[in-house]
Amino acid sequence: MLRFTLARAGHAVVVLLGVTVVVFALMHLVPGDPVRVALGTQYTPESYHALRTASGLDRPLLSQYVHYVGSAATGDLGVSFRTGEPVTLVLLERLPATLSLAFAAMVIAVGIALPLGVYAATHQGRVSDTIVRVVSQFGVSVPDFWLGILFILLFSSTLGWLPPSGYIPLTEDPLGWLSRVIMPATAVGLVSGAIITRFVRSAVLESLGSEHARAARAKGLRRRVVTARHVVRNAMVPVVTVIGVQAAILMGGVIVIEVVFAWPGLGRLTFDAVSARDYPVVQGAVLLVAALFLLVSMVVDLLYARIDPRISIR
Repeated sequence: MLRFTLARAGHAVVVLLGVTVVVFALMHLVPGDPVRVALGTQYTPESYHALRTASGLDRPLLSQYVHYVGSAATGDLGVSFRTGEPVTLVLLERLPATLSLAFAAMVIAVGIALPLGVYAATHQGRVSDTIVRVVSQFGVSVPDFWLGILFILLFSSTLGWLPPSGYIPLTEDPLGWLSRVIMPATAVGLVSGAIITRFVRSAVLESLGSEHARAARAKGLRRRVVTARHVVRNAMVPVVTVIGVQAAILMGGVIVIEVVFAWPGLGRLTFDAVSARDYPVVQGAVLLVAALFLLVSMVVDLLYARIDPRISIR
């Protein structure tokens, strides 16, 4: 396992270097002067040149990139053009909000997808299976921000049950956090749950027709026992992959949902930074999201060996 972890860590470093190249190039191709946008009405020729020199934008592109990578390797992601704060601190401040939203959304998604997917697969061809497939297809097709807007109109504007936006840290007020996270988490969780449900159904159907499942039924084991001990566990390998991908996407911040609900996470931070041409924040946010994605991917690979003993990680 140590060799596998080291190999994946080396692979992650190469991927992150590639991410920095792509993001650095794309940000410098975007029209507009980030220094001019950052200064706004406070623009003067003197302040413009001072900020441009302080941010290193007066250097050649290659020099800027080498300096950025070297600083990023030590945890220094630069300083925000807009606020003057260190990007690393800005990202760490926004990360808990995104992680709490992602966690709540994944609990909802997995809580919906696993029972519905297994039930639909074990009742293939029946009316209940058709209903699950139609509803999951509807869930895949509906944008999460549209659901979020409907929730605000219904539960906030009409019924007045929940606050329409805002964020309270979980550690400060659990009930306040729950009242504000439930709508965005449900909107995102329903869409992710619909995606996962379809994969669960397909994986369980394939596992039901496998030789080990037929052998277990031939031994006289009850259908529920066969499904729980043999079918579902064997089907979990592809399902865990999909869950990992969905979790990584949510950890990167659901941009539109965070904007709709004024949720101060990485998604909204990236949206604001792109609008303001805040290069350091955009580059740091994308780098953090890529690192989270790679971390989740590694954890998923490690889970394979725990789920299926036939898979060996060395």
